[in-house]
Amino acid sequence: MLQFFVILAGLIPIVVIGLHTVGGFGGLKDAVQDPTLLHTWQGTTPGHWTNPLGDWIGLAMGEGFVLAFGYWTTNFAEVQRSLAAKDLNAARRTPLIAAFPKMALPLFTVVPGMIALVIIPKLGKPGGPTYNDVIPEMMQRFLPTGVLGIALTGLLAAFMAGMAANISGFNTVFTYDIWKPYVVRDRDDRYYLTAGRYATVAGIAVSVAAAFVASEYNNIQNYIQLLFSFFNSPLFATFLLAMFWKRVTPWAGFWGMLSGTAAAAVAHLSAYHIGWFYPGGEVGPHDTINAQMANFYGALFAFVVDAVVTIAVTFITRPKPESELRGLVRGLPDPDSPDAHEASVRQPWWKSPVVLGGIILALTAALSVWLVVAV
Repeated sequence: MLQFFVILAGLIPIVVIGLHTVGGFGGLKDAVQDPTLLHTWQGTTPGHWTNPLGDWIGLAMGEGFVLAFGYWTTNFAEVQRSLAAKDLNAARRTPLIAAFPKMALPLFTVVPGMIALVIIPKLGKPGGPTYNDVIPEMMQRFLPTGVLGIALTGLLAAFMAGMAANISGFNTVFTYDIWKPYVVRDRDDRYYLTAGRYATVAGIAVSVAAAFVASEYNNIQNYIQLLFSFFNSPLFATFLLAMFWKRVTPWAGFWGMLSGTAAAAVAHLSAYHIGWFYPGGEVGPHDTINAQMANFYGALFAFVVDAVVTIAVTFITRPKPESELRGLVRGLPDPDSPDAHEASVRQPWWKSPVVLGGIILALTAALSVWLVVAV
């Protein structure tokens, strides 16, 4: 948690000094009106798309719904925080409380990127710095030596915290959800601890190899969204169906996720090698491909295919008995859980997930209206 505020300590001066350099929000708005700066997102408004499918569909459903909801609800590093909570109510409040500071992050991530478009020559162009160099470039330009050291420390802390969370999630899932129930059963804890350590080493080796792949992208966000479209999007569809429909079967979830990942792969390959959609933009390695939009549609296809296959397989396979689903599926509470009693006790408003969720929705709507009016 501390590294979050350390990162902000490095990013806030960049935003303040950068906005002063370009003449405030008004100057930034005027500067980015140059069509050569924002051409990547041209044609994304309803009725004016460059894509026959409508780019706004990819933005609203692929990014706004599937990828965003999928990350916030099924990303294991995020879920771990909720699993560590003391009770069900605290677990529900974990992502809600995190949503309050999360709403402010675009100010410290998107705005510096827009400022960089104005002040860094040839950004993302041949011979110029890549989009991945934006934050280091702006730190070097705007921050004095002492603050620069704090900012770099914060970035390293963020990388280490993210790495630790993902590796921990990887070895836990591998050891207790795959190795123990399906490969080697009924061994003592020392054996599975050792297996988890080997899984950790393997996971770090895979992540190092993946880093070399990521370095080939001039925009790391393209790589991240590509991975999310392959894995988080079908996982989100499976979770959504299985948590609200007790009829869903394990085999339906398995084949649904597998089909969803395959659908994302087909969408990705068709975008880059067939080229029958996603025209425009320069974010990807090919000038004729909008890489972000390709990932958004890939996520949307993965979600839809996963949902269709999961539903189809559900009707031809045997469901689990309700006794094994209590506490896992909506409408089947676990009567033996202490949370069942706590849920019947009136909670103060600041402990109510419904109230917190309502406040977040209201703030999101207000910020969205303010942004539309300001822009």
